[in-house]
Amino acid sequence: MNLDFSAEEALNHCITDTKVPDFKEPYKGKVRDVYELDSDKLGIVVTDRISAFDHIMKQAIPFKGQILNQLAAFSFDKVKDIVATHIIDIPHPNVTIAKKCNTIPIEVVMRGYLTGHAWRVYRSGERMLCGVEMPEGLKEHDKFPEPILTPATKAQEGHDEDISEKEILNREIVSSELWSEIRDKAFKLFERGTKVAAEQGLILVDTKYEFGVYEGELTLIDEVHTTDSSRYFYLDGYEERQAKGEQQKQLSKEFLREWLMEHDFQGLDGQVLPDLPDEFRMQVFERYAELFEMLTGDPFKPQLETDLNTKLKTIFSDAQS
Repeated sequence: MNLDFSAEEALNHCITDTKVPDFKEPYKGKVRDVYELDSDKLGIVVTDRISAFDHIMKQAIPFKGQILNQLAAFSFDKVKDIVATHIIDIPHPNVTIAKKCNTIPIEVVMRGYLTGHAWRVYRSGERMLCGVEMPEGLKEHDKFPEPILTPATKAQEGHDEDISEKEILNREIVSSELWSEIRDKAFKLFERGTKVAAEQGLILVDTKYEFGVYEGELTLIDEVHTTDSSRYFYLDGYEERQAKGEQQKQLSKEFLREWLMEHDFQGLDGQVLPDLPDEFRMQVFERYAELFEMLTGDPFKPQLETDLNTKLKTIFSDAQS
C-alpha cells in the first residue's frame, strides 16, 4: 500500500490511549475507549490497540482503529434492515457516536466452518460444543451442514466461557422471549454477512455478535463482521485447498495468534508477552487494510493523527448539543 507518509511516522502515531479534556475518564476495553456523553449516548474511540489470547499487545497496529471503525460502520449499514444498530454518527475515522444500551452479557458466536475453537474441541474427541452436536467425519476447516450458534458468557476479566442455550435460559440470563429474538437475528445476520462476503470473494467462517436493549428494542452493538470479530477465508481455491489437506488462506487475527504461538505465547501462566517487531506490525496493518478493501470495494485512506484528544473534545461537545 502506498502511504502519504513513512512507515516510521505511521508506527510513531498509533492511538493507544485517549484523555479528552473536560470529560470523565473513559471505560477502557481491549480496543475501545468509551465515554459516557449523556444518559443515552456514548462516544466510542476505536484505538490502535490489538489483543490476542485475552492480552493487549505492548505495541499497537498503525491505523487499525480507523480500519475497524469504518469497516464496522460499513457492515452495520449492511444489516440495519435486519436489526436496530447502536450507530448514531461516525464523525471521525476513529469515532462512533452510539446509543447507550443495556448490554446483554452473552457473546453470540456463529460458526459456519469447523475452525478455531470449534476445531480444537473437535480434535480433542468431543462432539458437543455449547449444547450443539457436531457431525462425525469432519476435518479442519470443513463447512458445517448448517451454521451453528455457540454462545459464550461475556467475562469482565479473563476468558469468556462457552455456554449452552439451555443454560442461558436456566440461569435466566435473558428471558426466553428475548433469547428467541436474539437467536433469530443472529442467524439472519450471519446469512447476510455470508452473502456480502461471497460477493467480494470471501468466506465468512465465524463471527460474534453482541446485543443490547435500547428503549425496549433489541439492538446490535460493539462491532459487526470486522477483522476483530470475524474470521474470513479466501473463497478462490477454498475447495482445492480442502481437498489437498492444505491450510486455508485467512484474513483474520489468526495471523497474530499464530505469530504469538510461534514465539511461545498463548496467554498461559508463566508465559512472557513478546514485543511485536515494527516490520510485523506493518504486516498486520496491511492484512487489516486488505480485508477492508476487499469487503467494502473501496481503498483504505489512512488519516495520520497528531492531536486526537483536542478533536475529540469538539466532537463529543457537538454530540451532546
